[in-house]
Amino acid sequence: MAVESHDKKLSELLTWVGLGKAQLPEFQRSWVWDDTKICKLIESITSGFPMGAAMFLEGHGDSVRFKCRYFTGVKCSDDISPDWLVLDGQQRLTTLYQVFMCKKAVETRLDTSRDKTIFRYYYLDIRKCLDPEADRLEAIVSISDKKQILSDIGRTVVLDLSTQENEFEHLMFPLNLVFSPNEIDDWRFGMEEHFQNDSEHRLLFRDFSQKILRPIQDYQMPVIQLTKDTPKEAVCQIFENVNTGGVPLTVFELVTATFAADEYDLRADWNAIRRQFADKKLTVLKDITGANFLAAMTLLVTYKKSLVNESAVTCKKRDILRLELSDYKANHDALVVGFESAAAFLSHQGIYSERDLPYSSQLVPLAAIYAFDSEQKEKRPLMLSHNLDLLAKWYWCGVFGELYGGANEARFALDIANIFDWINNGSQPDTVTRSNFQPTRLLSMQTRNSAAYKGVMAMIMQDSPLDFMSGNKMDIASYLDEDTDIHHIFPQAYCEGVKLPMRKWNSVVNKTPIYASTNRSIGGRAPSEYIKTMKNKGLSDDQVVNAISSHKINYVLLAADDFDAYFVDRAIKLLNRIEKATGKSIAGRDSEETIREFGVALTKASES
Repeated sequence: MAVESHDKKLSELLTWVGLGKAQLPEFQRSWVWDDTKICKLIESITSGFPMGAAMFLEGHGDSVRFKCRYFTGVKCSDDISPDWLVLDGQQRLTTLYQVFMCKKAVETRLDTSRDKTIFRYYYLDIRKCLDPEADRLEAIVSISDKKQILSDIGRTVVLDLSTQENEFEHLMFPLNLVFSPNEIDDWRFGMEEHFQNDSEHRLLFRDFSQKILRPIQDYQMPVIQLTKDTPKEAVCQIFENVNTGGVPLTVFELVTATFAADEYDLRADWNAIRRQFADKKLTVLKDITGANFLAAMTLLVTYKKSLVNESAVTCKKRDILRLELSDYKANHDALVVGFESAAAFLSHQGIYSERDLPYSSQLVPLAAIYAFDSEQKEKRPLMLSHNLDLLAKWYWCGVFGELYGGANEARFALDIANIFDWINNGSQPDTVTRSNFQPTRLLSMQTRNSAAYKGVMAMIMQDSPLDFMSGNKMDIASYLDEDTDIHHIFPQAYCEGVKLPMRKWNSVVNKTPIYASTNRSIGGRAPSEYIKTMKNKGLSDDQVVNAISSHKINYVLLAADDFDAYFVDRAIKLLNRIEKATGKSIAGRDSEETIREFGVALTKASES
């Protein structure tokens, strides 16, 4: 990759734009500048101020093939292959092309806070441009597509430039003539004739031409040029660096542009996949992005290739950008099934919606694992289905070890290989080996922001708890229909009233999934009080005990409003359940730190 820097005349750059020699890669966003920003850019150009560099990528490279498009306002009859792709400078070049080179009104907006489209022509007030005391911005006139400025709700014409004679009379020069010498001459001759060839106006325009028009025509812009051997990952990084004020460029946008060069619409495909997930009511997949799908695809493709040629398994950004369309198509259907199977697996783990998903990132290896398994069933029938306990242990070790909160590409690669080795009597995955959970972590899990917090709630749902007020089983259908959320068992108002420590009553130990209607019935009352409401709603004593116990709560301690004993008992039950899910013993149950925080060791086998 080579980088060169040159100063280019603005007129040359705009000519490239108009001829299609400079185009935009498909991943570039649309032109969005408003009227105020346009006027300020014109101010900079007409004042000779620098407006920053542009960055161009050579357009005929083998390593980088993007579908491209013309700049807004450019009309080319032929399909032209560009010499350059503009990575940085789109907004400025689009603005200047429309202002200086187009005969139609510029389509823009009044300001950034409004979506209403307006159409504007831009003029220079000749006298104000030459007045050393005048602000240059005041010399720039933005006028409607009817070339009139109105006041009094459209009743009074303040300025009318709808005819060339009126342009002459008001000495308003159209900026869309600046780079056309013949049209400038025609306008000048017309203006001089309008004023009967008097010397005052002839000399006025001469000064305007020398001091204003010629500097615009000679204006130069620094251009950084990247050669055609620039790798896609470098293009992505460069684009992100130079577009810090805009929407970040994602790997999905780059791959979409790459596939589009081969006439494949990745965005349309991804939208169809999302609709399929929605139609099947796989709400746990709602927040999965196109980038997640591509990461899982790259993981799957590289894993399959590694089995043939011992190449690396990976899904880092640079590897996703190297994904071949042929590989994408070949593995497309299997990966869609992989995500759907992953959603079904999560449902069996008690995770029903995207809000309750501990890590969306962990779906990447999970979907790839299921996708590979679905393709291997003829060779090794029911490989995963006979080993779901191992898959579940791997999953929960990732959740309670909180191992997917940062950069995860290396872990993804280990996961897919390790899982199948483990299933085939190999060593356990690194995710399982490294997973570690400390008992005192229960106290610091205070909000849904924690993956482990969501994991505890999911495990409770996995064990089929009963609703406090109806005694009915809380399954996926009722969970979603009843607007279930995580609420306090000893209600917040009660805890605050009796001055219990917030670190305890607001922790995951004192929370459980509860229907919205049930939570309203509980209110802010002591447990002994809302238990009476449960019985008043028709539940027998046994049903009340069963409903409460199904949430890993000791009924006797709850009914006695004995928070301290209840809290220790439930912490023990939750730790026992985490051990069961991960298949790993939790160390430190009787450590000094645990005893200091909970008042006792958490070693009692409490399952009553």
